[in-house]
Amino acid sequence: EIRGKYGQDTVERSNAKLMKLTEDEYQAMEQLGKTILNKLEQAVSESLSPKSAAGQEIAALHREWLSYTWPTYSPAAHKGLAEMYIAAPRFTAYYDRSVSGCAQFLHDAIHAAADY
Repeated sequence: EIRGKYGQDTVERSNAKLMKLTEDEYQAMEQLGKTILNKLEQAVSESLSPKSAAGQEIAALHREWLSYTWPTYSPAAHKGLAEMYIAAPRFTAYYDRSVSGCAQFLHDAIHAAADY
């Protein structure tokens, strides 16, 4: 799916960037991923808006998380990835594994923050 959406070259550059992470950088990326999930679950459980400060913090943390592997960042690509989170059942299942609605919340938060 990712290769079809962003191209072979982009995926290869992303994989190369991931492989160059130090152990500390990899652990930081993993911890940030857990933090994002925790904050998503809390925000959805509290019925917060994706446009709220908490929602925008989550979108910014997600952008930071992507920076560990994405060779370049663009708001359009981030929004495109967010579309996959709600269109592809396995992505939705990943984010919604503990609290239903997290994938949609992340999608909406990313779209609300698309101007950064």
